[in-house]
Amino acid sequence: MRKQRKQNHSWTNGSKWRFWKLSIFILLFLTMYNIFLTIKLMYASSCDKNQPEVLFEPIKAEPPAIGCSDKVLESYGSQPEISKSSTSKSLPDNRDIENDNRPLTVKYNLKLDLALGRSDDRMRYLLFDNVIVGDKFVHLTGLYKTSLATQSSLDKIASIIESSLHWGGPISLAIFAGSEKELNGLLMYIIYLRKCNVRIKERVSFHLAILKDKGPKKILIDDERISKMGCDDPIGVLKSLLKEVNKGVSDAHIYIKSSLNFFLKGISPWRFKIPYPQNVLRNLARKNCRSEYTFLIDVDIIPSKGMAESLNIFLGTQKCQGKCAYVVPTYELYERVAFPPDKTDLVRLANKGLARPFHHKVFIYNQYATNFSRWERFQDPDMNIRISHTVTNFEFLYEPFYIANDTVPPHDERFIGYGYTRNSQVYEMFVAGYEFLVLSPIFTCHWGLQVKKTRPPWREHQNNLNRRQFDQFKKEIFSRYNKDPLNMIKPKKKKN
Repeated sequence: MRKQRKQNHSWTNGSKWRFWKLSIFILLFLTMYNIFLTIKLMYASSCDKNQPEVLFEPIKAEPPAIGCSDKVLESYGSQPEISKSSTSKSLPDNRDIENDNRPLTVKYNLKLDLALGRSDDRMRYLLFDNVIVGDKFVHLTGLYKTSLATQSSLDKIASIIESSLHWGGPISLAIFAGSEKELNGLLMYIIYLRKCNVRIKERVSFHLAILKDKGPKKILIDDERISKMGCDDPIGVLKSLLKEVNKGVSDAHIYIKSSLNFFLKGISPWRFKIPYPQNVLRNLARKNCRSEYTFLIDVDIIPSKGMAESLNIFLGTQKCQGKCAYVVPTYELYERVAFPPDKTDLVRLANKGLARPFHHKVFIYNQYATNFSRWERFQDPDMNIRISHTVTNFEFLYEPFYIANDTVPPHDERFIGYGYTRNSQVYEMFVAGYEFLVLSPIFTCHWGLQVKKTRPPWREHQNNLNRRQFDQFKKEIFSRYNKDPLNMIKPKKKKN
C-alpha cells in the first residue's frame, strides 16, 4: 500500500512538473509572438528599406541637350535620373503620393508659415528660407566648392530643368510670388518638378519672397491636380498654371521666353504694377548657399556641362592674391541650335552668327569689358579651367556673371525691377578693389538672339526710376570707400 502511494505521489509530481514546463514554454512563445507583432506594427506603414528612393521608371540613357526641341524638355520629365545608391531613409519621400493622406505640408516637405517670414532690409517683403530643401542639398554642399544661386518667378522657373541637367552641385533658388494665386501655382509647380525630376528633387533648395503688406495670406495646394500632372509635359503644365494665375487679367498679354525658347503667353500680371525684386531675391539665394564659393546667375542663364566638377579642381588649386571674382563668359544662342558641348563648338557657332556675347545688340556695355574676342582666341591645352585674362578695361555698367566668395558686397535692395540691379553691385566691387579674372573654357548661355524691339516698355520705365536711385547710391559708395576710380562724383562748379 505504501509503495502504491509512493508511486502515485511520484506520478503526480511528474505531471505537475511537465505542466509547469509547458506553461513556461507557452508563456515564452506568447511573449515572443507579441514582440514580433509589435515590431511588425511599428514598421507596417514604412517602406521596404531595400527599395531604392525612386518614384520613376529607370532611364535607359541620358537625354540629349538639343537646344530648343520640345522633345528634349519632355524627356527631362519622362526619363529622370535615378540615384541607385540611395536608400529610403525618410517616409515622406517614398510614400505613394496619390494614396498619402498626411497634411500637405508634411507630405511635400513644405516648411512654410506665411506668418513667420523675416523682413528684407527695407521692410517691403517677407522672406522665407529653405521652404523646400533638396534631399541631397546638404550632402552636395560638402562635396562641391561652388553652389549655384539663382532667382525666378513662375513664368521662368522651367529654366531650372536645363540648369539642373548641366550643374551637378547644389542649387539655391529664390522665387517671388506677387499674388496668392501665383504663390499656390508656384508651390504646385515646384512639387510637380520634384515629383518628376530627381535632379531637382535632390539638388535644389527653394526660398520664397512675397509682399509684406499685400502679399498672400494662405496656402491652397490642389493635391488632386498635382497627382494628375503628367511628367512628360512640364511646359504644358506650366502654361496651364499660368493661364489660371492670369485669369481675368486683360492687359497681361506680353510673351516671355522659357529656358528652351518656349513661348508662354500670359506673363505674371503683377509685373505691370509691382517691379520684380531681383536684388532681394539674389541676396536671398546667395545667403542660403553653404559652399565656399557662389556662382550667382539669372534663372535663364544656363551653365555649360560639367562646370561644377571642373570648378572643384580649379578652385582647389587656385590661390587668389587679394580680392578675386572669376568671370564666366555669357553668350546668346540662336533658338534652333543645340547647346554647345564645349568652347570649340561655341566659338564655331559664334563665327557663323548663331551665337554672340550676351546683350550685344540690346546693351553692349553689359558684358563688353569681358573681351570676348580675346577669350575666343585663348588656346586651351585641355578641358581644365584656367584664367584666360584679367579684365583691364572695366567701365561703368559692366555686369558679368561671376564666381566669388560670399564676402562680396550684397546687391543693393533699393533697386527693384530692371536696370542698375547687377551693375551697381559690380561697380561697388570694383571700387572695393576686386579683380575680375575671366575663366576658360567654361561658359554660360541664354536662349535667343535678343533685339531691342522685344523689350517691353515697362522695363524702360523701371530703368529710368532706378537711374535716379543710382545718383544717391554712387555718393554712398564714395563716402564708404573714399574712392572714385571712374570719376562718378563730379565736383560742383563754383559760382563766380
